[in-house]
Amino acid sequence: MLIRIGSGAGFSGDRLEPALLLAEKGNLDYLVLECLAERTIALAHKRKKENSSLGYDPLLEKRMELLLPTLIQNGVRLITNMGAANPVSGAEKVIEIAQRLGLSIKVAAVTGDDVLAFLDTDALSMETNKPLHSYGPILSANAYLGVEAILPALEKEADIILTGRVADPSLFLAPMVHHFGWSVDDADLIAQGTIIGHLLECGGQIAGGYYADPGKKDVPHLENLGFPYAEVQADGSALITKVPNTGGVINLMTAKEQLLYEVTNPNEYITPDVIADFTSVKLREAGPDRIEVTGGKGKKRPETLKVSVGYHAGFIGEGEISYAGSNAWGRAQLAGDVMRTRLEKRFDELRIDYIGVSSTHRNTFGQWNEPYEVRLRVAAKTCSLSEAAKIGEEVESLYTNGPAGGGGARKYTQEVLGIVSSLLPREEIEVSVVIKESVLHEEKTV
Repeated sequence: MLIRIGSGAGFSGDRLEPALLLAEKGNLDYLVLECLAERTIALAHKRKKENSSLGYDPLLEKRMELLLPTLIQNGVRLITNMGAANPVSGAEKVIEIAQRLGLSIKVAAVTGDDVLAFLDTDALSMETNKPLHSYGPILSANAYLGVEAILPALEKEADIILTGRVADPSLFLAPMVHHFGWSVDDADLIAQGTIIGHLLECGGQIAGGYYADPGKKDVPHLENLGFPYAEVQADGSALITKVPNTGGVINLMTAKEQLLYEVTNPNEYITPDVIADFTSVKLREAGPDRIEVTGGKGKKRPETLKVSVGYHAGFIGEGEISYAGSNAWGRAQLAGDVMRTRLEKRFDELRIDYIGVSSTHRNTFGQWNEPYEVRLRVAAKTCSLSEAAKIGEEVESLYTNGPAGGGGARKYTQEVLGIVSSLLPREEIEVSVVIKESVLHEEKTV
């Protein structure tokens, strides 16, 4: 009665081969690719605006070309949020690939998360309590959907399910609810499934990827990190493990780190499906690379859904230049002083970093022997692209205007996409499922 659910990706740019290995050797029922972050979907909307047939994940084609033959051969169903800003076009692209490979396949596109058309821009953000319209031109607004958006696609027996913005744990929870017939009103079961999804959602992290710290927390064969899968029972208990003979480690420490990852309140982890209590979770090592998960508790799901709102936040201009050799640190500091004097009255948000010295923590943390090489980074944010370009131009001018020995200068500009959050009553969301089906070399839309 148990089901096996694998996690083949933890973000958009994740490695390709772990998902294939899971599909080949994990004996899975479901494979999940979690590839969507807040800024990722805002960028996807930009691509869709430039070309209405785009807006799905940039790696969708590569992942599907690699995975589809094995998924179909082994009967593994795929659930992924790689539909991003355009699940329907993403589904069409998957059908196109399946036809090229000579595969019969049914693809479901889940829509309804895009709420930009009826977003109340006078609504207040969760971060600062300011109106959404005060941040700048709004580019995207996507509500975090839950399992009830995915269940119709599972009921239609789709082989591939493409969603837009769905809460990460919900991608894993949906097949549990579908397979076991859980009631979405059973808060404890839904919480337990959500906890399993949360442990799996970041792919290689629970197998030691984000845990590794040589000499302190050693992880074997990180170059061949095995991604996790869960064996889930009808009572919501689960065993998390990975394919044998892959790198990494799954133990109590990696599981505990992942359990608390991005959790601000472990007593109330709010998702569209449930408010989960992580403090009730019990983890037990059941053998090498085997963690048993039990004990999740929950409360009724919230009446509102979180909405991720992307907005145009101006432009950043950057310039970098390196100083090496004797007195590199002194020359880099002098160059930074020159840039500060020339630019600080012109730009309100100016940042000067010394990479390798103070760029990460903004502090030198005491004295040590002077570094042999330092890279100066100057950056500023502004509302004008042309103004942003002047930052790099100023840094480049240090070549001949001093101090001595600068080299390897580069300059670039980029648009800044800001992200804030708001809440929306869940009854305002209208979810639909579009089915695309390829039967050998024929396609039909249901």
